[in-house]
Amino acid sequence: MARDKNLRCVHCGFPVKLLYIQYSPGNIRLMKCEKCKQVADEYIECENMILVIDLILHKEKVYRHLFYNMFTRETLNFEVWLWKLAFGFLVLDTYKTLVLSRIEDGLKSSTSFASLVSCYGKLLMDVVFGNLMFLMMLFLGIRVLAKASVGSTTFKDTVLAILVSSYFKIFLIATMIWEFPSSVLYINDIVVLSSNTVALKVITESSMPKCLAVCFSAYAVKFLTMEMLNGGLLIFGGIDWA
Repeated sequence: MARDKNLRCVHCGFPVKLLYIQYSPGNIRLMKCEKCKQVADEYIECENMILVIDLILHKEKVYRHLFYNMFTRETLNFEVWLWKLAFGFLVLDTYKTLVLSRIEDGLKSSTSFASLVSCYGKLLMDVVFGNLMFLMMLFLGIRVLAKASVGSTTFKDTVLAILVSSYFKIFLIATMIWEFPSSVLYINDIVVLSSNTVALKVITESSMPKCLAVCFSAYAVKFLTMEMLNGGLLIFGGIDWA
């Protein structure tokens, strides 16, 4: 049996005691939600590809499956996963910033290893600072707009939800192989924003407009912060280090 105090119905979000009863290996019976009378979590019997497709379609029920029924503290090492996801997020964000700021020419003209390390190091620090501002604005928005209490939405839960729902950033890897216009990167950001909004709605149980306002405000602060920092970075990268 799958028993956890935080299990939810993926359709309505109502707490459930059990997701399924296992009679024997491979023989299970999915439980129904007491509120909506539907199967509480049909994703238990679905292939991973179905999860991926529903993530791309931004379905709320797949996020409920992930955050409440799959990524539980009994089955997931939060600290390890948070560090892994955060590292991948920062690497992809740094690469995107590198492309958008068009700093490559300044770096290629430099022959000093120390200048390359310094410039890339500053770029990484700017990305880290920009994302810290993003998280600060996100939590401020959750407290003020979404009215989510600290007890119901913890720091780790929120960060995990944002990192997982930013899965579309992985498509930035394609830009390392094929050339795309810069507009593709902005489209990628829009998709990530919409996915973050759905994930935030699921974990805060707030309305979609409020969650959209929170995410949009957080990304606006991050964008303005990065623009200010990248202005100095472009000057830094354009210095003749020879």
